[in-house]
Amino acid sequence: MSHRAQRPASTESSIHTTLFALGLTFAWALGAGTPAVPTADGLGADAPDRVPGVVIDHSPAASGLYIGSPSLAILPGGAYLASHDFFGPNSNEHERPTTAVFRSADRGASWRPVARIEGLFWANLFVHRGAAYIMGTDRHHGRIVIRRSIDSGATWTEPRDAATGLLTAEGEYHTAPMPVIEHAGRLWRAFEDAMGGTQWGARYRAMMLSAPVDSDLLSASSWTFSTPLARDPEWLDGTFNGWLEGNAVVAPDGSVVDVLRADLPACPEKAAIVEISTDGATASFDPASGFIDLPGGAKKFTIRHDARSGLYWSLATVVPETHRSAGRPGGIRNTLALVCSTDLRRWETRCVLLHHPDVARHGFQYADWLIDGEDLVAVVRTAYDDGQGGAHNNHDANYMTFHRWAGFRNLTPADSVLVPAPAR
Repeated sequence: MSHRAQRPASTESSIHTTLFALGLTFAWALGAGTPAVPTADGLGADAPDRVPGVVIDHSPAASGLYIGSPSLAILPGGAYLASHDFFGPNSNEHERPTTAVFRSADRGASWRPVARIEGLFWANLFVHRGAAYIMGTDRHHGRIVIRRSIDSGATWTEPRDAATGLLTAEGEYHTAPMPVIEHAGRLWRAFEDAMGGTQWGARYRAMMLSAPVDSDLLSASSWTFSTPLARDPEWLDGTFNGWLEGNAVVAPDGSVVDVLRADLPACPEKAAIVEISTDGATASFDPASGFIDLPGGAKKFTIRHDARSGLYWSLATVVPETHRSAGRPGGIRNTLALVCSTDLRRWETRCVLLHHPDVARHGFQYADWLIDGEDLVAVVRTAYDDGQGGAHNNHDANYMTFHRWAGFRNLTPADSVLVPAPAR
């Protein structure tokens, strides 16, 4: 069977997005019984442009609550957990933000809310020793906190002090839903110290947290913090504004590195690889070798290594050639692609998975993903039409959506959704 015949599980959404990109009007031709995309609020067939994937949550732009920080975990019994926070003018993100948690018992086909956590922002879900954890900050540029659930996400511990999940008593920190990895007897998770001034991007200093795998993860004393590493504004000929949203990754040589999003004014998009010492105490960077070309590197990306293929994979919000003159690459969010690398340094775009021709109010961003057997499953912060005015803009998303791409290791450029060529 050809690769093109092995379409991802989100085939209907991919077909729809492709035809929309061509500017065609069409009716669903997949059979009269094709159901509407399940949604949390009854939208679907009545929406003017069907949302790709399965909608986990929807928050109209008029609410002043935008959906951020999608995260995904697979519980030991096979159920999925997903979470997101709310940001925006009505979110209370700077004082006591809210994170919503959802569970799926049918591998992402349907979802139900199971918890709302107050005082949690920019957080990621992960599973360790049979328990679920969620780790982030207690507010926008807040303190680092971690919570644990032993009932599949229904209830969570409260980080009241250094013994119960409050990992920093004071200070300002930044992150996103980034991976927690296990390596050399420790868990590793990247953060940024946000105390390098007040300017977005420039203020962030790269750092790594780590803890022994058998330690109490709710105890602040279990965690080692690396030295925070500031960016130099002279790097990249003075065009480098900052690094943020770092990934803990095991490099091919067995060392742990922090691969960070790089904010630059133009393409090609780049990322930065910060080296972490074996004991987790020191971060260092060589600007001569540490910057790499990475499609989607100007936006948040999640990198994971796949032992089956031997490759590093990421879902990245790339900038197609047709949109390279549309502004700073960090603000172009309408195309999601599967990218991969053998060595963390040379990356190829394997397949374009989602695309919408409009840059201003459509976005597929902040994808968090996991490998489930032969499939790649993901949650995406999605800005899309909803029959209520659509998203506020491409950044201020109104949906969290779930996606499954079956047989992802076999996807090729021929399986890509159509992206219009640049005008000549």
